[in-house]
Amino acid sequence: MKLLHIDSSILGEHSASRQLTQQVVQAWQAADPSVEVTYRDLAADAISHFSAATLLAAGTAEAARDAAQAHEAQLSAQTLAEFLAADAVVIGAPMYNFSVPTQLKAWIDRIAVAGQTFRYTDAGAEGLCGGKRVVLVSTAGGLHEGQASGVGHEDFLKVFLGFIGITNVQIVRAQGLAYGPEHRDAALQAAQSQIAGELFAA
Repeated sequence: MKLLHIDSSILGEHSASRQLTQQVVQAWQAADPSVEVTYRDLAADAISHFSAATLLAAGTAEAARDAAQAHEAQLSAQTLAEFLAADAVVIGAPMYNFSVPTQLKAWIDRIAVAGQTFRYTDAGAEGLCGGKRVVLVSTAGGLHEGQASGVGHEDFLKVFLGFIGITNVQIVRAQGLAYGPEHRDAALQAAQSQIAGELFAA
């Protein structure tokens, strides 16, 4: 099985989401030693944002692309290929200003490709990635579960994943991380217990 591990936090070793995604991947490997992991750090190796240059590169024949267009096209192709090859994806998604990190949104824009991850039909949009499993590691300084403030974060991610056909989505959540050391420790411990006890239960 091929597993794609995505981190998007800008906080490096101080990141709660990075700590938890690593634990998810380690637990997955313990449950299935045959897992092949591909890792992408969207903060350390940021993907440029979807732009007119992206569209121009895609619409230019390969032989006619200049160096910048070739790089842009290669970036899109590699990012999409990594995602399509994965049977499962672990996504670290901290909340920044009521939404996902801009780095994660840039990645999403590269995998939302008509004819590859979704298509439009006479009956409407159809997702093409229904066989994949996703574990979202959702972290936040405040408490947003079930609140309007979470619409641009977890709700957005679930809507997008559903749009491309992925309904097998589990959420490992640690919120209230800015409410003090005791609250942070309790939230992380609850998430770690979920990873250890529930995530790979039969």
